[in-house]
Amino acid sequence: MVRRPNIIFIVADDLGYADLGCYGGRVASFGPVSPHIDALASGGLRLTQGYANSPVCSPTRFAIMTGRYQYRLRGAAEEPLNSLTRGSTTLGLPPDHPTLPSMLRDSGYRTALIGKWHLGYPPAFGPLKSGYESFYGPMSGGVDYFTHRSGPGHHDLWEGEGEREEDGYLTDLLSRRAVAYVETMAASADRRPFFLSLHYTAPHWPWETREDRELSESVKGHLFHLHGGSVDTYRRMIHHMDEGIGWVVDALRRTNQLDDTLIVFTSDNGGERFSDNWPLVGGKMDLTEGGIRVPWIAHWPNRIPAGGVSAQPCLSMDWSATLLEVAAATPHNDYPLDGLSLCPLLDNAEYRFERPMYWRMNHRQQRAYRNGDWKYLRVDDNDYLFNLSLDERERANLGHRHPQRLLSMRLAWEEWNASMPSIPDDARVSLGYSYRDMPQR
Repeated sequence: MVRRPNIIFIVADDLGYADLGCYGGRVASFGPVSPHIDALASGGLRLTQGYANSPVCSPTRFAIMTGRYQYRLRGAAEEPLNSLTRGSTTLGLPPDHPTLPSMLRDSGYRTALIGKWHLGYPPAFGPLKSGYESFYGPMSGGVDYFTHRSGPGHHDLWEGEGEREEDGYLTDLLSRRAVAYVETMAASADRRPFFLSLHYTAPHWPWETREDRELSESVKGHLFHLHGGSVDTYRRMIHHMDEGIGWVVDALRRTNQLDDTLIVFTSDNGGERFSDNWPLVGGKMDLTEGGIRVPWIAHWPNRIPAGGVSAQPCLSMDWSATLLEVAAATPHNDYPLDGLSLCPLLDNAEYRFERPMYWRMNHRQQRAYRNGDWKYLRVDDNDYLFNLSLDERERANLGHRHPQRLLSMRLAWEEWNASMPSIPDDARVSLGYSYRDMPQR
């Protein structure tokens, strides 16, 4: 019997489409920004049409965890979950809902989350209630990299279900903990494969590098840090994350686990203030391409041929379906997956299949539907139709030239939307992120 692979699922936070060198990112003042992630891409599969389930943090994470459209769960209607939901017993990932880690655990995997959770607060919610055997990281959406405090000033670094005091730059703490986990699994007499979710907060604000401890102390945990940051700082934050990923890969290599490990890298949504989304328009909170198209990389020497590049459109939750199939884990019959397995794509980068994809956002009443090269988009009261094969920047609205296609795609979106729960009236939107560089109808 072929041994099932270890799986390391790496999620960056607010990473732009072109922030990495392997996606055309510029060399920074200090050199290449992402050499280790770039090496994973060149040694495996890089996807150019990979999409996040949402243009904002926690809704995408609901989709990844469940393998289903996030709209099916009340907590994902928050855009995103914020500190006001602390103590809520309804706004979070229900512990009784099957999850990617719980289904992998039930199939024999060891499971751990190192990094950001952002799917509801204890005592009602938490990683250990949703399939992870161990947890180290923050519960909320954003924390200071040195004080480890969230926006309201709450301490937010946890070990299991208890708070943990630990000094250090958060990105490095997560990377070192991941290295320790890899080494522990290699030394364990329990030879079961492991599933490690490594969910960085980088490069999410506040914009702090390893050298910015004094800055952290000066702003006293005011996380939005709207007066600060720079492109150079932002790139160094990505570089710190990249170095940590390099440490994890080295640990896999030292312990002879690299060839038998599937490493997936992606982002929860598009980039924000200092990110590079070229050639795409928009960013976090937008259903334009810059808000939802993100880096997608898969590396697995024992299966994935090196140097593959695929233009197959895919959604975050497709990774969930893929990992379950790779692990020979059985999805729960009462919670059918919306994600589609990409396993044939792992073997052949030229593989293609039809993949319609739908989005909606309460923010600015946005909606989007992509099918093949065509994309239907609504922002506020304006409808758009784009041919992405010719116009990735979504500049030429073809709705008037192709009215029947626009109508059919709008009706298809409305039919899909009718199959989902409606957005509750009390759902909150976190404003202030949207990029409004939209063409006029």
